[in-house]
Amino acid sequence: MAKQVIKVPDLGGADKVDVIEIAVAVGDTVAEEDALIVVEGDKASMDVPAPLAGKILSISVKVGDKISEGDVIGEIEVAGDASEEKAEEAAPVAESAPAPAAAPAPAPAPAAAPAGVAKEMDIVIPDLGGADSVDVIELSVAAGDEVGEGDSLIVVEGDKASMDVPSPAAGVIVSLSVKVGDKVSTGDVIGVMKAQAAGAVEAPAASAPAAAPAPAPVASQEPSALSQEPPAAPQKDHHLERDHSPSAEVYAGPAVRKLARELGVTLNKVKPTGPRNRVTKDDLNAYIKEQVKKAESGAASGVGGSIGIAPMPEIDFSQFGPVRTEPMSKIHKLTAANMVRNWLNVPHVTQFDDADITELEEFRKSMKAEAEKRGVKLTPVPFLLKAAAAALREVPSFNVSLHNDGEHIVHKDYVHIGMAVDTPKGLMVPVIRDVDKKGLYELAEEATTMALAARDGKLKPRDMQGACFTISSLGAIGGTGFTPIVNAPEVGILGVSKLAVRPEWNGKEFVPRQMLPLALSYDHRAVNGGDAGRFLTYLAAVLGDVRKLLL
Repeated sequence: MAKQVIKVPDLGGADKVDVIEIAVAVGDTVAEEDALIVVEGDKASMDVPAPLAGKILSISVKVGDKISEGDVIGEIEVAGDASEEKAEEAAPVAESAPAPAAAPAPAPAPAAAPAGVAKEMDIVIPDLGGADSVDVIELSVAAGDEVGEGDSLIVVEGDKASMDVPSPAAGVIVSLSVKVGDKVSTGDVIGVMKAQAAGAVEAPAASAPAAAPAPAPVASQEPSALSQEPPAAPQKDHHLERDHSPSAEVYAGPAVRKLARELGVTLNKVKPTGPRNRVTKDDLNAYIKEQVKKAESGAASGVGGSIGIAPMPEIDFSQFGPVRTEPMSKIHKLTAANMVRNWLNVPHVTQFDDADITELEEFRKSMKAEAEKRGVKLTPVPFLLKAAAAALREVPSFNVSLHNDGEHIVHKDYVHIGMAVDTPKGLMVPVIRDVDKKGLYELAEEATTMALAARDGKLKPRDMQGACFTISSLGAIGGTGFTPIVNAPEVGILGVSKLAVRPEWNGKEFVPRQMLPLALSYDHRAVNGGDAGRFLTYLAAVLGDVRKLLL
């Protein structure tokens, strides 16, 4: 191990460029060509790469400093310097080129061999940009896997974003000492890998000049050509260039632009979070992950993108007047994603009918005092639950779900019904279990308890799972009808609107009747129109005469 100063390479003629970003910290392990700092000239920005793989000992510049070609910006501790120094010494020997000089040429080969031997090294968490104790959310590799330099090893997530922890070098994973759910910080060791030293690749190149000048006269005639080759390499890789791609006006470094080109990403679509709206690698990774999630769920602006549906256009609403932007709640996001998935996957049909609940309302009001003595409030909800349970037993084709394989139907021998509840945080659907086995008072008490728990945010995941059918009632709000979206994997949902008093013909005259609008949406893959008609007709009949529940 030896110390080596890090100098600014050829800047392609630029001078006094600004340091706009420090990409590493003292103690970080870097690979050759990893970005150390980012500088910006009059026309473009560029990364200053690590000259060799090693450990950063010091960084002597800070953001805002001005530097030029040849300036020292820090120190790095590297391995294999001896072999590299010998390779550099080989060039003068080749130029003098007496015939005996060809004999020592193989001498560097034994020195290069140890440098290329695979050796174990710790895998250390790099700088996390100020985040601390981030969660490990994914392990991308396992012990024994072969990885390339920069390949993702684990994925971590902080309060605002997630990021990949890359492999510091190419090699084989020996072990990982973290698991999903662990918390890690900058500098933590997360495993061990066998990495190939840089000398393994460089040794052949270093020995080549020594072998080439075997004929002494030829070597002596071409010293100028040899001396011109070394400076050409840094000019090719690291000079400042104007980007003429469609993303030319985007503020980003060469490494980010190269990665974007490899991934086929147009940089002007990536939201920048770096200094002065600079696009960083994390921004690019976040954009890719977001696009993958959109493609998988079809739940954001690119709804249905995976099946060819064009995304909604991006509009600047502030041009029309004052606006406010606030983040959606987690429940709102989940509801939106579920509704989009269900609407795109389920072929919906909705049938409508009105239930005459005049007698039911008279009976309910007559039982009000007795219900209060029992400590419950007898609303129309328990009657709707009981009637729906009876209809599911009468028409069992509604009490099913489609199997994921698309070739089987799952018949359910239980009757659990979801009850949509409007809460300050969004729509929630607690599930009332075994509705067919419970009386009206028990259902009234449970429905009230579940609704309060939903509004107070106290429902557990299990409380919202396992429904066979859902009831969504807007009766207390108003409206004459709506088409509810099936909550898959259920195959049916009942929409209930506001009760209305209407004149109905009884055969002799028009009389006022209390009519309840019903809308039944169903999955036409599992339920045909005949079954849906029978279900809704039976449901309306039971609500019209609750005595039928006894039959």
